[in-house]
Amino acid sequence: MARAGAALLALALLYPLSALFARIGAWQWSAQVREPALASVRVSLVLTAIAMVIVVVLGTPMAAYIARCGAKERLVWQAALLVPILLPPLALGILFTLAFGPFGGIGRLLQHYGVAMTNNAPAFVATQVYVAMGYYVLGAVAALDAVPSMLQKQAALLGLTPTRVFFRVTLPLARLGLAVALSIAWVRAVGEFGAVVVTAYYPSGMPVQLWVDLQSYGLPAVMPLLVIFLAVALPLPWLAHVLAQRRSHA
Repeated sequence: MARAGAALLALALLYPLSALFARIGAWQWSAQVREPALASVRVSLVLTAIAMVIVVVLGTPMAAYIARCGAKERLVWQAALLVPILLPPLALGILFTLAFGPFGGIGRLLQHYGVAMTNNAPAFVATQVYVAMGYYVLGAVAALDAVPSMLQKQAALLGLTPTRVFFRVTLPLARLGLAVALSIAWVRAVGEFGAVVVTAYYPSGMPVQLWVDLQSYGLPAVMPLLVIFLAVALPLPWLAHVLAQRRSHA
């Protein structure tokens, strides 16, 4: 009975994917739809990849520090990281635009040097970093916590410096958990619409372009880009989670 209930719930959760085969008429892939759609794919892949590099470079050391600090201090850092996660995306986009636009102190400084933070690639990347950083760091902390402390202590007793312990012991053992954290950050960033549509309507990534196509041409023009979007967003986190589960039950 329990298995049947779980199966029914799983089918209900997967049911929306059946809409890929809905009878909405011939999919539209004319030049006026195809060219901006493919451009949005390039924008999302390239700029999200840049954002993920920044997230990993900045977030991994922070996660390592949080994993080592005391319980009270850890609570403070985790509370700070939860703020961008819990903020409604549209509110985050508006706040980001105000903070880094001409109304904010940093925004005025940037504009003084000719740097705009709206409707350009830097705004797109910065927004995705804000959106994804909390997911990666909190996931990375959990991955680092899962590494047996005894192994790290033994490596230190053998004469390894803390940096070498991290790179030769901690990081290899936590790599799959870090990959899961990165995959979650990736899918969160590449799928972000609410914040990005405010800060970087141009250049249009896939979520914004899907909205534009839906408004301009209707569902038949949305479906080809939607399939590409799902192919880009879903496999990485799904595979990382499956591998993590297989390893934990090995």
